[in-house]
Amino acid sequence: MIQVSNLDKAYGTQVIFDSVSFTVNAGERVGLVGRNGHGKTTLFRMIFGEDHPDSGVISTPANYRVGHLSQHIHFTESTVLKEGCLSLQTAEDGRDETYRVGTILMGLGFTRDDFTRNPFDLSSGYQIRLNLTKVLVSEPNLLLLDEPTNYLDIVSMRWLTQFLRNWKKELILITHDRGFMDSVTTHTMGIHRCKIRKLKGSTHKLYEQILQEEEVYEQTRINDEKKRKETEQFINRFRAQANKASVVQSRIKALQKKERFEKLLELKDLDFEFSSAPFTGKQLICVEDLSFSFNRDAPLLINRLSLSIGKKDRIAVIGKNGRGKTTLLNLLAGELTPLSGKIFCHQQLKVAYFGQSNIDRLDPQKTVEEEILDVHPHHHRGSARKICGAMMFEGDNALKKISFLSGGEKSRVLIGKLIVSPANLLLLDEPTNHLDMEAIDSLLEAIEAFKGAVVIVTHSEMILSAVATRLIVFDNGKLQLFEGTYQDFLDRVGWRDEDTDKARSCQVMNGERKTSNKKELRRIRAEIISSRSRILVPLQDRIAEIEDTIMRLEHEAEGDTNSLLQASVKGDGESIKRLTKSIHTSKQSIDALFAELERLTGEFDARSREFEERLSEFQQEVH
Repeated sequence: MIQVSNLDKAYGTQVIFDSVSFTVNAGERVGLVGRNGHGKTTLFRMIFGEDHPDSGVISTPANYRVGHLSQHIHFTESTVLKEGCLSLQTAEDGRDETYRVGTILMGLGFTRDDFTRNPFDLSSGYQIRLNLTKVLVSEPNLLLLDEPTNYLDIVSMRWLTQFLRNWKKELILITHDRGFMDSVTTHTMGIHRCKIRKLKGSTHKLYEQILQEEEVYEQTRINDEKKRKETEQFINRFRAQANKASVVQSRIKALQKKERFEKLLELKDLDFEFSSAPFTGKQLICVEDLSFSFNRDAPLLINRLSLSIGKKDRIAVIGKNGRGKTTLLNLLAGELTPLSGKIFCHQQLKVAYFGQSNIDRLDPQKTVEEEILDVHPHHHRGSARKICGAMMFEGDNALKKISFLSGGEKSRVLIGKLIVSPANLLLLDEPTNHLDMEAIDSLLEAIEAFKGAVVIVTHSEMILSAVATRLIVFDNGKLQLFEGTYQDFLDRVGWRDEDTDKARSCQVMNGERKTSNKKELRRIRAEIISSRSRILVPLQDRIAEIEDTIMRLEHEAEGDTNSLLQASVKGDGESIKRLTKSIHTSKQSIDALFAELERLTGEFDARSREFEERLSEFQQEVH
């Protein structure tokens, strides 16, 4: 456990912590929340000794090891696997536990081929993943993770979620992803107004308690201020009367002794809306047989993609890193040219694009206000200042140079640039990076209120669940469209990359040996078979139902046709009219059912092949 008592910390006149005390008990997994710049990372640095409090004590038991995810790159071994093994703790029975390193590496998105690569040949994101592997395998008594998901894709995040849920020792986690935090932690600890509150439960429960406490405080302050004014009025009224002198003096002393409740400073949140441009058509963009590769000789990142983006669509682009998600958005934004295929844009299309690389396009020498004015140079400074204020750059803060801003502040500048000009299509590539939870909540509200279409790239399952009704999925080397929510996708299809990773993680090289967990392999195979039944059986049932309905309608239409012939012979006009209408309705229904039958049969055949391929690939992994 770790115990913090009467901790004070300030940088110049900025107070970070004011007499803070808390305890993390054995086995607790604690989510640490607070606005950007309010001291989360500072607290971590003091716990693992890179910074020191101005006063107060941070105490841990003897031989208590603290491990943290380092953003600094320092590798000494020639291969990824050897580097990961540096942090292994020696097993009590002396057994070789190299396989544990391999299991974690694969869970975090490495392949077995990566094990023999030089760590310095990895991308910066995978170097951080290697650092994360090292701290996880070291099994410290207290694990400190500061934004561990920033460099992970959605499949790796799902793996890490399960890993941390099984963490038996202490954990303190910082992340902007509320859904990820709440799915992992047992307690939430919040930095608020230079103090720390800790409770058992989710972030929602903590914020709800803080809100209730501040409402009670404000009501108490108002009541106290009212009583104070009444007392002051009494003193002023009777101060000159000799027979009231003792009472007046008593009231004066009581008023001086009474603590005054100061009005709480207002904490600013992002407050904005995206401006919607008018659109009278149905489809903003139509994509036909789109293919793209950065090198004509390289495999295609995008292969014959066709889709339409409707005027109110909410589409999420999901998949592992490096599969082509950002590339797709760059193509839709017109920043890249397709290798083949066409992108048709409606003449009324107006795009607002938040790209990962757009932060690098901000001019370090310009101010926040100048960057906003660059988008709309004809706007006057007053309009620009209003947008700066909405992005929490009030007053002279709008004159800050970009070079002095944090990552979160630069993200807010980009959002400010987006809302200057009206748009009917938002392209958002990881827009929540560097934003705190409050800013993310404001962004989600703005997306929900936006009257146009949204295409978003994100690894946050919370955001996917809140936003997406259609998906573009990069998975298992393929690109597919999915009509439905993210939960529908998990229920009906699931991540094939995830299934492959699970199977692979059960067979990691331990020297020249392979270790396998037969029970786990059987479970994974059972999940695939169960998923196949869950998807295919309803399709089979619907196909059978349609076939029965078609046969019934054809039989009814045949009877109506015979009756129509008889009515024609008799010259029965009412019957002829009724039967003709009935036959026409039956024919329309039969045609519609045949169209649905054709679609469902094709889907059934395709899904059947997919599951057969998954089982075949699984068997290859096993053997």
